[in-house]
Amino acid sequence: MARGLASKRRASASGKTGSVVVFLHGYGADGADLLGLADPLAPHLPDTVFLAPDAPEQSTVNPMGYQWFPIPWLDGSDVGEAEVAMDRAVDDLNGWLDGVLAEEGIAADRLVLVGFSQGTMMALHVALRRAESVAALVGFSGRLLRPEVLEDEIKVRPPVLLIHGDQDDVVPPASLPAAAEALQAAGVDVFAHISKGTAHGIAPDGLQVALAFIRDRLGLDTA
Repeated sequence: MARGLASKRRASASGKTGSVVVFLHGYGADGADLLGLADPLAPHLPDTVFLAPDAPEQSTVNPMGYQWFPIPWLDGSDVGEAEVAMDRAVDDLNGWLDGVLAEEGIAADRLVLVGFSQGTMMALHVALRRAESVAALVGFSGRLLRPEVLEDEIKVRPPVLLIHGDQDDVVPPASLPAAAEALQAAGVDVFAHISKGTAHGIAPDGLQVALAFIRDRLGLDTA
């Protein structure tokens, strides 16, 4: 049974709900950590509501934050338990996304997922296995988990933008081409951007590329 996820919401600038952007935070953070990205994005996405859920588990390394699942090489957790926890988090996120579509009154093709680090891992795993495709998926500083089963399990193929800093010492930059290769092999259209001189974070150039990608996939003009 899916656990409910607490989340924060920022209404659209226009007061209308034409689309929804969901931010999925990284390991040890919370929804508020990414919701601030709505500030630079909202003027260019006036009919977009922004949502940011907290992951379902209290973080092992940061009691004030949350994690989608344990990461054995960071927190010393058991590999098998981490796999089980990830599967539970996938169910939680799917259930929460179903609720978002119903509550916000939008179709799946008006929903965009934006992940950072572990949030990217969740976004890639969940979005490609849902019954209906989201409009787009943007993944910052993440990696593709379980690539060996993707071609057997994939159900939909939303366009994916992967963004990574070339100085990332948390999730290696090589994770981007590895993910892109597996995604393309499964028939997914993949776009990529490398942020020069950027460590494990979101740089202004990466956010600008993400904004243009989101606007394009939502059918907005590019002016």
